[in-house]
Parts: sequence; structure tokens; C-alpha cells
Amino acid sequence: MTIKPDAAAAFANHMPDVVAIRHHLHRNPEIGLSEFKTSDFVAAQLEAMGYDVTRGLAGTGVVATLRNGSSERSIGIRADIDALPIHEETGAEYASENPGVMHACGHDGHTAMLLGAAKIIAERRHFDGTIHLIFQPAEENFGGARIMIEDGLFERFPCDAVFALHNEPSLPFGHFVLRDGPIMAAVDECKITIHGHGGHGAEPQTALDPIVAGASIIMALQTIVSRNIHPLTPTVVTVGAFHAGVASNVIPETAEMLLTIRSFDADARDELEKRIRMIAEGQAASYGMSVTLDYQRGYNPTVNHKAETDYIMGLATRFAGAEKVSEMPRPTMGAEDFAYMLEKRPGAYFFLGTQRTENDPSLHHPKFDFNDEILPIGTAFWVELAEDYLKVA
Repeated sequence: MTIKPDAAAAFANHMPDVVAIRHHLHRNPEIGLSEFKTSDFVAAQLEAMGYDVTRGLAGTGVVATLRNGSSERSIGIRADIDALPIHEETGAEYASENPGVMHACGHDGHTAMLLGAAKIIAERRHFDGTIHLIFQPAEENFGGARIMIEDGLFERFPCDAVFALHNEPSLPFGHFVLRDGPIMAAVDECKITIHGHGGHGAEPQTALDPIVAGASIIMALQTIVSRNIHPLTPTVVTVGAFHAGVASNVIPETAEMLLTIRSFDADARDELEKRIRMIAEGQAASYGMSVTLDYQRGYNPTVNHKAETDYIMGLATRFAGAEKVSEMPRPTMGAEDFAYMLEKRPGAYFFLGTQRTENDPSLHHPKFDFNDEILPIGTAFWVELAEDYLKVA
């Protein structure tokens, strides 16, 4: 990492505060669209720095604006602020005080880095134009980015380009990884309820067993990707939950399964839904039963723009060195609602490696804890990006 000499002292002085912010946020996690205390905290920090702070987009969203100079250019940088419904098992001194909720994805670190950058940017004012810092709620489950956009985000805060990062414990520490085009998948969800006829486990011939029909549906669903989608079109169909019955000698009335479906191509996305419906209905009918499907389209694919991706690649190379910047060979099947921002404005989404060891807990694991050692790097890079994108002539 390269921090310019005139900024080194400022970064060193601010890092204890950035760590303290991260630990405060980690200790007080909140679920999407309910980040009331987090929103209050973020807004208060930014107001103290001299930003023009707007609240209320998507309920708990915060947008902080700072203008300097005479340029009409503008940039948006997003950090997500929500946590997950997971019981924390880190044992950290600053562990969650909200039972059953934790920052298991590192959004506490994302928010802390952008707040740290905000402070340094405001103090230095080495830019010409307008900076919009977007603290977005509900990335994990409720599409906070889409809601902010529907609430007029880019009409009220025009951005020539928008950028976001995500920590990644499986990538080497301090490495920047991104790619042009699709970088994360579309995600859809489906609940299939099988309607049978309950009975005694010792007399199965008098019942219609939804567990047997469900098992058949699950196995048949595995043929969609292998037999209905082109082999070079990335797709995933996963049955993540199957609920039925309460006792060994009771055939239940219904069974329920939950699916996650991932894709990039719009035609493939439509084909996946069509085939899931056909298989579920057909398999159930072959056992004399019926199904109901609740199929929900979720986030769209996250697609980076070429010019902005090339720009981040170049900036990261100058910042961290060519050996710490790489292009992803293929997109990840994870999903991200920053996709909606990239549909409205040019921009790029990238990953920043935070690996401690090869056995680090993954994102969304109850033992995951954001690596504080990356805070200076992420903070410094956001400062570098803002000042370079809006460089003074």
C-alpha cells in the first residue's frame, strides 16, 4: 500500500478512531431496514465532519454530500450498513450485544472505512467537485439499493460514477480483485409447498406422502442445470431447506422446500423458473398430489462498466502495486444489490482481500470477524479514489 507522505500522519492519527467505530458498529448490529441506531450514529459522525447529511432514503439510509471547488463532476461511494440474523460465536470483546444478530459479512468494516475516509477527505479537501457518500441499508435481504433509487437517490444526488467494495477473507490480504462485466449473479428464491394427505406411518397406502414426492422433486431439480441450460451458461439451483413431519410414525399433510436460484443470463433466468415450475408440478402430479409455488425474483446480476473497471484497476495498481491487483477469471455466484446502482449509473464493484490464514471463517459464518488490519488500506483507497477522480486541475 502507498499512502502519500503528506497524508501519512493524518491516516495514522485517524486509525484508532476508525477501529473504535468498527467495534462500536460490531457491538450494535441491526437487521436491514431497522438500522435506526446505526443510521443515527453514521449521520452524527458525518454532520460533525461538516457534510450536508440527508436521511430517510429507504428509511434508514444516509447520504453525505461535500462540495469543493467549481467543477460539476461528481462521484458516489457506497457502504452497506446492515447486519445478519446470525448468533455470534467470535468471543470478541466487542461481540454483538443484540442476541441473534451480528455483522457476519463485514458491513461494520465497510461503514467504518468510509467514515474514516470521509473525515480525511473533509480535512484535506484535495478535490474539485462533489462527493456523495452513500450509507445504504438492507443489502443482505431487502434490496436497500433499489429502495434508495426508488426514493430518488440519483435524481437528488447526481453521480457521474458510483463505486463499492466488499471485504473477502478468502483473498490474500490487501489484494484488489475485480472484472469487467458480470461480477456477481442474479438471485431468485422459490418456496415449494407439496400438498399431500396425512396418515399413519404404518399404513402408507392410505395416505399421500408429500415427503416422497418432495424427494422426487429435489432429485429432478438437479437435472435443470445439467440438461436444460447450456453448459457454458453459469447457473445454480440449490435446495437449501426441506421441512416436513414431526414424528417417525406420522405421514405429514404437507412438505415445504426452499430454493435459491442463481444466474447471469436473462433467458437462462426465465428458463430456470419455467423448468422449476414444470418439474415441481409434474413430479407432484405423478404421485397424485399438487404443489403451490411462491417464486420471487431477487437481485439482478451485478455488472461492472468497462471504463470504470479499467479506472479502478489502474488506480489500485498505482496504489497497491501490480502484484496486488488481479482480474477475476470468472464471476462469483453470490449476489449484491449494488447491481441496481450500476444499472442506473456507470461504476464498478470490487473485492478487497482480508485473509489472515487459510482457515479464516467465511462470510456469513458465526465466527466471522472483519479484519481490522485492512481498515487503513480501505480507508486510504477511498480517499485516493475521491481525490483522484475529482482531481484538482
